[in-house]
Amino acid sequence: MKALIKNRLARLRAKLADQGLDTLLVLQEENRRYLSGFAEKDGQFDESAGALLITAQQQLLATDSRYETQAQMEAPGFEICRYKQGLAQALPEIVHTLGTERLGFESVRLSYLQLIKFKNELKEQDSSVFLVPTEDLVEELRIIKDANELDAIRQSLALSESVFETILNELSPGLREKDLAWAIEKGLREKGAESLAFPPIVASGPNSALPHAVPTNRPVGPGEPILFDWGGRLNGYCSDISRTIVLGEPDTTFKTVYQVVRDAQSMATEAIKPGISTQVVDKIARDHIAAHGFGDRFGHGLGHGVGLAVHEKPRLSPFRPMNLEVGMVTTVEPGIYVPGWGGVRLENMVTVDQDGATVLNKQPLIGMMEY
Repeated sequence: MKALIKNRLARLRAKLADQGLDTLLVLQEENRRYLSGFAEKDGQFDESAGALLITAQQQLLATDSRYETQAQMEAPGFEICRYKQGLAQALPEIVHTLGTERLGFESVRLSYLQLIKFKNELKEQDSSVFLVPTEDLVEELRIIKDANELDAIRQSLALSESVFETILNELSPGLREKDLAWAIEKGLREKGAESLAFPPIVASGPNSALPHAVPTNRPVGPGEPILFDWGGRLNGYCSDISRTIVLGEPDTTFKTVYQVVRDAQSMATEAIKPGISTQVVDKIARDHIAAHGFGDRFGHGLGHGVGLAVHEKPRLSPFRPMNLEVGMVTTVEPGIYVPGWGGVRLENMVTVDQDGATVLNKQPLIGMMEY
């Protein structure tokens, strides 16, 4: 087993001991990969590629015949258990073999239906195992990125930025939002991304006032905001970038809004350092935007962590504050959205270092370009 995986398991086991858990059932796909190396993704929420069961001394990966060979290859330090009828039916025997009395499960991932199935199967087998909901046990480990993870994130970001350079070279009025989104997706795949981090957003004119707009057949036009939000996944790690561009001469609203957003991003980035609250960083950008009369046009959080998942802790927002620490990675993405006109969002990825924030992006912010 790789030393990296051993270290992660050791840190998790310390958490299990603190919480009085014999075993943790790990269902979240990013957590599975983080702890074992098993990279298979779940088909959808009610489908699972497998689960980890971690005790103080053992680590087991339970899966079905479709993934058994892959599990053996990618998680060599784990005992592989192949189930035939599903995890619920196999669970009583597995936990009996492990000597489990208190079984923790990831409450964010286990559905109510699956929980009932687990309880019923355990009851039928006269098992005395007590199911304990847990929250963020593995996610709290993932929040601090090690050197290997930071390097993987940089590579993923560099790939995504290189794709956008090609898009910029071809960008001209008349291209449809859908065509540009497809060009981003195609470019990510062709350059080696294993998948998209999320479906690309391309929104022009009034559509750009929708923070999570779905690309349409609308052709982009000169003088209007064109909002791009995209990212790829490379070696498991995600990237996430937003840029807003005008082809040709923008109107006065764009010039004003763009500058306010850009300054808000710069101010927040400069404020990031170890020990500062995520809520404070968010407030710096939010107060600046509000001071220029756009307070009610910035409705989402300032940023979020990025790693094996495209949205993870820390969250730069007004809610659930936490203090930033060295090794955390977060986006900084203020935005202003004006219904009927459009929107501007600028998003960089930064890492928290001893002396403050280091911007990972190499691609500059370009608000206006000739065509």
